[in-house]
Amino acid sequence: MPTSVRFYRDVLGFEVAGNSPARETDDFDWVLLRFNGIDLMLNTAYEVDKRPPKPAANRIASHRDIALFFGCRDLDGAYAYLQAQGIDLQPPNVAPYGMKQLWLKDPDGFTICLQWPAA
Repeated sequence: MPTSVRFYRDVLGFEVAGNSPARETDDFDWVLLRFNGIDLMLNTAYEVDKRPPKPAANRIASHRDIALFFGCRDLDGAYAYLQAQGIDLQPPNVAPYGMKQLWLKDPDGFTICLQWPAA
């Protein structure tokens, strides 16, 4: 959870709007994040006192079929910003259905697509 909170808050710009348990650290069981009218809730697979020291590889592998799509008008600007933050990603491209898209992964292996109509 702390790694994900830092990614969504410090890299993508979300703010923490709520969390439990209430703590001074980023180690929550769940957190509600907010950015430009988007609410995103993250929940852990394990409560704080039952978390393994390292995520199970098979759990992360199962995240391959999940993607979060967010509208983003300035994909070239987002690409430059994310690249400067050390995020591994390719430049935006236009999908056959006309959406300009920028793809990346969050720390838990979930796919994120920032997109906007190309025309």
